[in-house]
Amino acid sequence: MAFHEIRFPANLSFGSVGGPERRTDIVTLANGFEERNSPWAHARRYYDAGVGLRSLDDVAALIAFFEARQGRLHGFRWKDWADFKSCLPSGTVGPRDQFVARGDGQSVTFQLMKTYTSGAQSYDRVISKLVEGTVQVALGGDVKVAGLDFTADAQKGTITFAVAPAVGAEIRAGFEFDVPVRFDTDRIQTSVSSFQAGEVPNVPIVEVRV
Repeated sequence: MAFHEIRFPANLSFGSVGGPERRTDIVTLANGFEERNSPWAHARRYYDAGVGLRSLDDVAALIAFFEARQGRLHGFRWKDWADFKSCLPSGTVGPRDQFVARGDGQSVTFQLMKTYTSGAQSYDRVISKLVEGTVQVALGGDVKVAGLDFTADAQKGTITFAVAPAVGAEIRAGFEFDVPVRFDTDRIQTSVSSFQAGEVPNVPIVEVRV
């Protein structure tokens, strides 16, 4: 499968419904207790792009995008309006938003992550598709300059320092990101009369591993 480094039109994804899905296997024992196990280390996100369509011009834009991706064949970027940056939705991205790693004096490239915390539990999500030009980095509390002190790979979700961070130096970063997805259907069904009557097509979108 090829991946096209292009974002689904953000104005069409605005208003869409969707979010993360987990898979949990549950076995109920004879004594009534349960054993629960998840074969997935990470959630998978699903969306419905049809909800965001507001006009026939939007439908035309959707069909053009769908045809260019050849249905389910090629992946693309998706902006999840409920979760697209390293800080809270109401906040402004800053260089100290997320903990990345601590320097070991040798490594120069680091994978960016987003940590979700509730109570004493947390989950680290790998961020693979950064939005170009949004990455900010702090090393040991000092803000670094993009293009001089570090570079960001928007296609892999990594940052690379010009000089390896010192042993124990805290690396933090802020960024905006997209979700790598594909269409989960090879068919788009639309009707001018039904759309004008308020009915929108179902356009399922599913996250892919890259």
